[in-house]
Amino acid sequence: AAVAFSSFVALTISAALASRLLRPREGHLRLVGLVDRAVDLARDVYRQLLKQALKARWVFVGTLVFIIAAMVWLFDRIPSEYAPFEDRGAFFVIVNGPEGATFDYMSDYMNEVEARLLPLVEAGEISRLLVRSPRSFGNIANFNSGIAISVLEPWGQRRPAQQIMADVRQRLGDLPGVQVGARMRQGFAQGFGNPVQFVIGGGTDYETLAGWRDDLLEAIRQDNPGLINIDWDYKETQPQLEVLIDYDRAAELGVTVSNIGRTLETMLGSRRVTTYIEDGQEYDVIIEGEREAQRSPDALKNLYVRSDRSGELVPLSNLVRIENFAGSNTLNRYNRVRSITIDAGLSENLTLGEALEYLRANAREVLPEEAIIDYKGQSRDFRQAGGSMTFVFVLGLVVVFLVLAAQFENWIHPLVIILGVPLAVGGGLLGLWLTGSTLNVYSQIGLVMLVGLAAKNGILIVEFINQLRDSGVEFEQAIVDASVTRLRPILMTGITTAAGAVPLILAFGAGAETRQVIGIVVLFGVLVSMVLTLFIVPVLYRVLAANTGSPEQVKRRLERELDETSKSAPVSEPAA
Repeated sequence: AAVAFSSFVALTISAALASRLLRPREGHLRLVGLVDRAVDLARDVYRQLLKQALKARWVFVGTLVFIIAAMVWLFDRIPSEYAPFEDRGAFFVIVNGPEGATFDYMSDYMNEVEARLLPLVEAGEISRLLVRSPRSFGNIANFNSGIAISVLEPWGQRRPAQQIMADVRQRLGDLPGVQVGARMRQGFAQGFGNPVQFVIGGGTDYETLAGWRDDLLEAIRQDNPGLINIDWDYKETQPQLEVLIDYDRAAELGVTVSNIGRTLETMLGSRRVTTYIEDGQEYDVIIEGEREAQRSPDALKNLYVRSDRSGELVPLSNLVRIENFAGSNTLNRYNRVRSITIDAGLSENLTLGEALEYLRANAREVLPEEAIIDYKGQSRDFRQAGGSMTFVFVLGLVVVFLVLAAQFENWIHPLVIILGVPLAVGGGLLGLWLTGSTLNVYSQIGLVMLVGLAAKNGILIVEFINQLRDSGVEFEQAIVDASVTRLRPILMTGITTAAGAVPLILAFGAGAETRQVIGIVVLFGVLVSMVLTLFIVPVLYRVLAANTGSPEQVKRRLERELDETSKSAPVSEPAA
């Protein structure tokens, strides 16, 4: 839309305004004269350098190959993540207690969390603090969770949010009976879960998966690159009772297993036995045991089951045995496979891409071959976004090439222009590497933008070279004259585009991290491509497009080369 509107304005409104506002004048402002002299000097220097570059064209072709290789190297070395961390002005302190923890147990810990966070309120970094337990609203089944919502002061009155959250983790890290983590909502994240969600699956049972999980966690503990708040969704901490039936004893007394199960279901849970209708409404009839008599496993001594053989009541405690054990309160599956998900947060010196690669390498080394690894949440989005952005980038190159091929009615000239794109992409990657930024959704968008910005310089040069050749100018002379003539518009558009990216880099406040990375990519990509395309594109045209053009142009070029060869050849002495 922006390109469409700007094209319309340039072709209509700008021309109309120029006819009305611009007036001829005899003298020029001092600044205008200074700029004109600087551009004329740059043209003279550029002309001489370009002539030397055309003579040493294979050196510049090698330079282009080197830049492409460096681009691939930088692409592999720059840390990658789904999206940069954004300071959104508020974060959450998540507190998880042991399974079965009571409200009083969590209340004491939440009061301690509040006491340890109040100094940050007094220091003027946290403006509001809301502490709550349990964490969920509505009908609460478990009370072993809590949350502290911390609203920060405006950006200019405090430290960056990452530093404050690291301070909070340090203040709360020694609480012995709970697990504490500080998290901040992000633009692409769902809820306030951890960004790392690594799935282990494929085991025959959950006990096997738990063993694999323990092996992987042990490897992480030995060499942790920066994973914090490590947690998992299969925890053998839920107190449970297992009822073991003495089948021989039950058979001797004439009690069936179904009667034992039905009795346990009815007395310890509840069961719908029938319905009745009153005033046109149907109601369920549910029977259950007295809850006051079921507060311990000893309640089984008060339960009886009727024998089908004798009709007498048999104490249920004579037929079953109770064993206590700890199990997980959830048995999760992912893609229909038994799975355990390990989730974790990231420290400041670790990116999501590095964390997932670290976990994947450790899983392949520690876990057996039948183990399945996958990703959930933001980790899955990150893995999918990398492939989709690569497809978008390649598709952008193909579309630009086909459009240029239709405009030039030639395959070689668009190729010359497209080969200049790696210069801009390499410049953008260089900017990310120098500033310590990451490859993410926003920086990849900036790299896709550079495809069009880099092609613009090549179009300006190649199109004018073709015009001069059509007018009869010699091949290499057309290359030099066209490049020198286009120097000023290339410098003007390049500098203005780079200047437009500077406010993005200097951005401060909400969302500044995402704007900065786009600005860095555009600024470095435009500046690097602006300088290098002034030499690479003419050289590539000299190498690749020598045999393009009309038959008359090719014939004239071959005749000039033949004349130059014959003039430079040594003249042999006639035989005596």
